[in-house]
Amino acid sequence: MEKVIIIGSGPAGYTAAIYAARANLAPVLFQGPEPGGQLMTTSDVENYPGFPKGLLGPEMMELFREQAERFGTKVVEAAIKAVDFSTSPFKVTADDNNTYESQTVIISTGACAKRLGLENEKKLYGKGVSACATCDGFFFKDKTVVVVGGGDTAMEESLFLTRFAAKEYVVHRRDSLRASKIMQDRALQHPKIEFLWDSVVLDVLGAEVNRVTGVVIKNLKTGERREIACEGVFAAIGHEPNTKVFEGKIELDKKRYVVTRPGSTATSVEGVFAGGDCVDHKYRQAVTAAGMGCMAAMDAEKWLEAQEA
Repeated sequence: MEKVIIIGSGPAGYTAAIYAARANLAPVLFQGPEPGGQLMTTSDVENYPGFPKGLLGPEMMELFREQAERFGTKVVEAAIKAVDFSTSPFKVTADDNNTYESQTVIISTGACAKRLGLENEKKLYGKGVSACATCDGFFFKDKTVVVVGGGDTAMEESLFLTRFAAKEYVVHRRDSLRASKIMQDRALQHPKIEFLWDSVVLDVLGAEVNRVTGVVIKNLKTGERREIACEGVFAAIGHEPNTKVFEGKIELDKKRYVVTRPGSTATSVEGVFAGGDCVDHKYRQAVTAAGMGCMAAMDAEKWLEAQEA
């Protein structure tokens, strides 16, 4: 039986592993279906402290893994397909059909940005296509960008990008925004932002040169198609937490994010903790995920100590 099992291998999972391993808890970490998480599709990471020259997302995650393994973390290249938190020890079943038992579990399965579902969007992700203005806005200084969406997330992304971009187009499939009134007003009144109503993005251009050069837009009412030259495309249509396997096992909110106690990483099940983007739908940064991973490991360590007392 393990002391700590960590489910997920992004910044939260690996940081939890580093702290748990240094506390002599010999953690076992399951990488999941997308080892390294969202940073594996990020080209340049320039806002993580300690790397003044920046580095590639996959390179950063390899360093995280090396550091976790250095202190004794066992990394299992498998995904968890089922969990049983009803009794102690907890049981998790991997997609290799092996079942593991542990006194504590740390959930760090992250989240996935919702995509537009276009072939070239996938090819150009990290090469002009992004789902995080805070992460990548700096790369589009004095450039033209397209933001897709009409909710608060889209308006927040659009307004943030005005600090860098010379021109923005916001593409929305309806003729009015779903965002809050104050966010709408700010975006509608901004001189850099032009709205393309009742429209969708049909294609992202630039695959042949390996960088975004434009988009194809279709007006849903008139059927008219047009090309817009741009260097960046931001899909701001929301995120999906990777928590399906935990439905009915722990408390999730209405958007399926893991619910934790205020000021803690403790979930609704004693001995199960959570951190990173599967909990945090506000900040969604590598550095904040890593911080929550640290918190989860420390909370798990203290919980184990209390059980032995």
